[in-house]
Amino acid sequence: MAEPRLVVGISGASGVAYGVRLLELLRPTPVQTHLVVTKSARMTLAYETDMPLGDLTALADVCHSNTDLGAPISSGSFRTLGMVVAPCSVKSMSEIASGVTTSLLARAADVVLKERRRLVLMLRETPLHRNHLRTMAELTELGAVIAPPVPAFYARPTSLEEMVDHTVGRVLDLFDLDVGVVRRWGGTPAEVAR
Repeated sequence: MAEPRLVVGISGASGVAYGVRLLELLRPTPVQTHLVVTKSARMTLAYETDMPLGDLTALADVCHSNTDLGAPISSGSFRTLGMVVAPCSVKSMSEIASGVTTSLLARAADVVLKERRRLVLMLRETPLHRNHLRTMAELTELGAVIAPPVPAFYARPTSLEEMVDHTVGRVLDLFDLDVGVVRRWGGTPAEVAR
């Protein structure tokens, strides 16, 4: 693989800012991004931002239609670092867990799992019922990483943007990609002062 590739899925859960920022942070890196946006995500983008869909898709190196089951990312022979779904809805999580691949997002995630690559789902739902928890456990057993976007207050964020950056930076850490936005833990304040 000449340059590393990462598949980025954006589903319809609240928190489209995570997917947008992930793409922005990867833009100046050598990582080639392959984007899949669900129909529900397009609606969420309109609800939560003023960003036109064209501006979102322009952040990716390649954008695939969620209905294009013949796209390169639907094949295990298309080598990637893996896939992030940011944010990940319960619907998308459930489709991935069940192996139902009627959308490109679910098929690409299924391929990542079968090829034993890294799949990270930024699940955006709360509270959770038993079936949600069982589905997350099943996906973890299949090799996925469930990474809900939970803010790290030890980083002392002063804005929503800093909270998003830290969370997205930690997700990219899972692919050994350091984009310079994570404030790393250095011990307790008393230890740091010494």
